[in-house]
Amino acid sequence: MRILLTKDVPDLGGKGEIVEVADGYARNYLVPRKLGIKATTGAVKQAVGMRQARQDAIRREREEAENLATALSGTRVVVAARASDEGKLFGSIGTADIATAVTKFTGVPIEAKVVGIAAPIKEIGLHEVTIKPHAEVTFPITMDVIPA
Repeated sequence: MRILLTKDVPDLGGKGEIVEVADGYARNYLVPRKLGIKATTGAVKQAVGMRQARQDAIRREREEAENLATALSGTRVVVAARASDEGKLFGSIGTADIATAVTKFTGVPIEAKVVGIAAPIKEIGLHEVTIKPHAEVTFPITMDVIPA
């Protein structure tokens, strides 16, 4: 049976794809869970629209990520944190703290989930932080941690 997927199904296909599956799988699993509908002529036309909308959304997300990369690439963000005389922080700076600092320092909002660090920052000094707003767009920024 030909099925038009209305949602992404692991190991089968993505939203808007038309797949050939066993009748029982379609009747008992895909259709009742609203993961797919029978591929009629009207549904196939709808699938074309769904695929086009999905491609546009993916393209738009990548463009936004590239714009963010050009705006922030090579930026140096200064963060003040309480530290001992030896340069060790009282606590640490994690991804949420970095996202807040970048947003406050540059005015460009970013989420903590796009910030990549190997381990929380626990010392004063310069630290390289990776920002990955999209699967295909990654760029570094420099965190300058100074004593407060």
